[in-house]
Amino acid sequence: MDESSSNLPTSHLLGSVPAVVSEGKAATNQEDGDAQQSTNNWKGVFSISSYTQYFNIDTDILLSRLISSLYPISGDFFSKIDANPDLYGLVWISTTLVFVIASLGNCATYLMHRRSDHGTSWTFDVSYINVAACSIYGYSLIVPLAYYFLLRYLGSNASLIRFWCLWGYSLFIFILSSFLLVIPVEFLRWTIILLSGGLSASFVALNLRSYIQESEITVVVISAFVLQMGLAIFIKMWFFA
Repeated sequence: MDESSSNLPTSHLLGSVPAVVSEGKAATNQEDGDAQQSTNNWKGVFSISSYTQYFNIDTDILLSRLISSLYPISGDFFSKIDANPDLYGLVWISTTLVFVIASLGNCATYLMHRRSDHGTSWTFDVSYINVAACSIYGYSLIVPLAYYFLLRYLGSNASLIRFWCLWGYSLFIFILSSFLLVIPVEFLRWTIILLSGGLSASFVALNLRSYIQESEITVVVISAFVLQMGLAIFIKMWFFA
């Protein structure tokens, strides 16, 4: 072996490898830090990677949250989603509801048409899809956003992602009730939509109350209940009249 090589200290030779590894770890940590920082500033709002974590949900958790939306009395939905809020309800439940009320609404008008008027032909109303998309997407996006800014203004520690999650799952019951609203009996339709709206509104209001826990803004909880009932009545009047 070359004498110059043998004169090198062993600590130097052994320490060279960890130095490279340490540099690699430092670079990785820096990248992770940059990614985390990007999700916490306004740049992260426009990055798809900022939202991928909110779709990381398995079937068991999904079913548990869907069932919770049908039993609003407990008011513990926020505690269930605290560790992992998702945007599944905001995206997929809203999208499903749009197509369900548009298609079943047309089916309901067809059945009513068959009962009342046999002389004229019936045509599929494509405008139902446009109205359903604008109303459902607009409601599920804007209403939670408005409550987020309102509660932040009032000093509450509100979370926009959790609000979107709450309102998204609150729409699930309307998907189920839409299949019953096809029945061409007006009294039954009103009974179904009012019960569905009441459950959905209670789910939002009770969980919102348990989240903010401030009696002085009870009017906020009441307004959330009224808005949810208003959505239910809108679905009935526009798509299943």
